Amino acid sequence: MSTLSHYHQLAAVFDYPGADLPAQLRKLCESLQSRYPDAASRLEFFAEALPGSGGQLSGTELDEVQEIFTRSFDVQAITTLSVGYIIFGDDYKRAELLVNLNREHRDAGLDCGTELSDHLPNVLRLIAKWQDPEIVAEFVEEILHPAIENMTYEFGADRILERNRLYRKHYKTLIATSADRGTMYIDALQGLLAVLKQDFNLSDYERPEQRSDFLRSLGREMEIEAEDASPAQVGG
Repeated sequence: MSTLSHYHQLAAVFDYPGADLPAQLRKLCESLQSRYPDAASRLEFFAEALPGSGGQLSGTELDEVQEIFTRSFDVQAITTLSVGYIIFGDDYKRAELLVNLNREHRDAGLDCGTELSDHLPNVLRLIAKWQDPEIVAEFVEEILHPAIENMTYEFGADRILERNRLYRKHYKTLIATSADRGTMYIDALQGLLAVLKQDFNLSDYERPEQRSDFLRSLGREMEIEAEDASPAQVGG
């Protein structure tokens, strides 16, 4: 592989959405079309799912896309963009990963902004500038590839249904979802996955029997919140 500069463009797909997202996607799809037709097709599905039809999102359209992004990756998240957390959870190994990634970002002259170094857009921008091909390949194979596979898994219908049951149990209500667009980010993730597989010659992913489960972790966090919110019982 001669260059990985396209990962800088791919990173923007997973940034908090701006009004120019449709125009960014159009440019990205055009640049990927000849070499990565499968990825371009997936990203075109994502672009077509956006509200509106121009190169810019209106205020109302942008609000909707930002709400979907937030629901997908932050509040009542389908998944998380922290790839280290997906693989390691709160294990000390994630802390080690963050330390190493911080150093790599610094050496590459990249600023992680307000996000941690394992935040997906930060990781993709690092890949675009990483100088050591062996380290890049190892990181993609051991961390990024399984993380993206697990992220796409969480967008599956069964997982969405299970998650909704969890939210109903703990919060009684759900954030309203768009039937047409509520899970549109799966196409963006699958587009990224297609590029990764081609660039790094990745084999088919086999899900391990035991893994760091985002949904299980989320349920436990909700139980802790509920316990903390319950009034303390006074002994008689």
